[in-house]
Amino acid sequence: MLFCNFFFFWRLFVPFRPILMVYKYAQPHFANLPLPKSSSLFLSLCRQDMALCNKAMLFPLFFFFFFFTFFSLSTQQHQNDTLSVSFPLISVSLRPNTSTALNPSLVSQARQNPRLRTPPYNYKTTFTYSVALIVRLPIGTPPQTQEMVLDTGSQLSWIQCHNKAPRKPPPTASFDPSLSSSFSVLPCNHPICKPRVPDFTLPTSCDQNRLCHYSYFYADGTLAEGNLVREKLTFSRSLVTPPLALGCSQDSSQSKGILGMNTGRLSFASQAKISKFSYCVPTRLARRGSLPTGSFYVGNNPNSGGFRYVDLLTFPQSQRMPNLDPLAYTVAMQGIRIGGKRLNIPPSVFRPDASGSGQTMIDSGSEFTYLVEEAYDKVREEIVRLVGPRLKKGYVYGGVADMCFDGNAMEIGRLVGDMVFEFGKGVEIVVEKSRILAEVGGGVRCIGIGRSDRLGAASSIIGNFHQQNLWVEFDLANRRVGFGKADCSRSV
Repeated sequence: MLFCNFFFFWRLFVPFRPILMVYKYAQPHFANLPLPKSSSLFLSLCRQDMALCNKAMLFPLFFFFFFFTFFSLSTQQHQNDTLSVSFPLISVSLRPNTSTALNPSLVSQARQNPRLRTPPYNYKTTFTYSVALIVRLPIGTPPQTQEMVLDTGSQLSWIQCHNKAPRKPPPTASFDPSLSSSFSVLPCNHPICKPRVPDFTLPTSCDQNRLCHYSYFYADGTLAEGNLVREKLTFSRSLVTPPLALGCSQDSSQSKGILGMNTGRLSFASQAKISKFSYCVPTRLARRGSLPTGSFYVGNNPNSGGFRYVDLLTFPQSQRMPNLDPLAYTVAMQGIRIGGKRLNIPPSVFRPDASGSGQTMIDSGSEFTYLVEEAYDKVREEIVRLVGPRLKKGYVYGGVADMCFDGNAMEIGRLVGDMVFEFGKGVEIVVEKSRILAEVGGGVRCIGIGRSDRLGAASSIIGNFHQQNLWVEFDLANRRVGFGKADCSRSV
């Protein structure tokens, strides 16, 4: 899922499925949003302790005892005063007008151990697949299983939180912060709360309780907003992440969150210091009443011996351009073949130009693949040559895809043939002829490719529809992406 920043407004299009209307194409919302009540206010024990210590050095024991007694009573009377606090915080409630005292033992423990060791990750789980990859991850202490969209095109991860009086009944899968001993809220003076382009669609702000507040406004009108918090993922007793910054959304009607996996500093992959991760997207053919299941590895994948790799393109700060997403997994696509014929598309079309337009990225959060205008026109030209009379005339799906049919899918696939996306070092993504068409409803099927310029983007995006039956590994340590053919519907 592409992620919008101040220069790159890619979320102006209502996506292909209702579920993606929440997870896709976020755009900035520049209105003055109401800031919700979020959580308890905090006392800064460190500052109070220092003041106490200094006074103790200046006064006799009698006055020290008197001062200590008075200070204790005063603290009880004023525990709703707002002061800054340093990490890690303790578990707090997000209910309005409540107060939670800090645990001094947690603060002192943080001073003694300012850096937590990051364990090596070797974790396997599964996900369900329809138009998005939905993983179920154990968050908090003790763990609460949360459903999240696995998204290599987004940075900030966020979950649903319901520990407050909701406007309507909360989703059953939402996270209850009050049940987790490792949950903490970020104050707005924390460095993470100071936005850097392109970290957030909006600058973060201080809410009325001086907690770090964020807002996301999606193209279908859905607003997801809440507080930035820190929480652990508890995979097992021996495999626990350090506290990670993520969003705790309190004002979204959706039950699923986002697992942001791009290269940004706040992505799950970056914060958890994951060296590599991989997934295998199954085909959409499944038993009636059930969704197909794929595999997701965090860490080493035992199947990686057969992967072929292509290097990621990197963009130093000095080369950042207005239309470029520097946090995406950008690869150098070389060309496209249809039915064995290589289309006349120069490789430069798939690389960023001086303005940043033209980059090609691997995005698990986008359903379809999108091509820049020059490449899309060549693909459509070839499709018209092969099956032009069978095209559904005047039909444009979602405003971006106009290569659609209502005839026999197998026959159309046979006439078109396999579709191949070519990358450097001989790496290819082969889309077999039996899988080139996607059902879009009403008996209509479309080539799973749209025009990226209709999204307001000037880049090519390889979506999850064209990653079916394929291992995709993101090797962050070696700055490369690997591909391996597989039957992803099996246990792998």
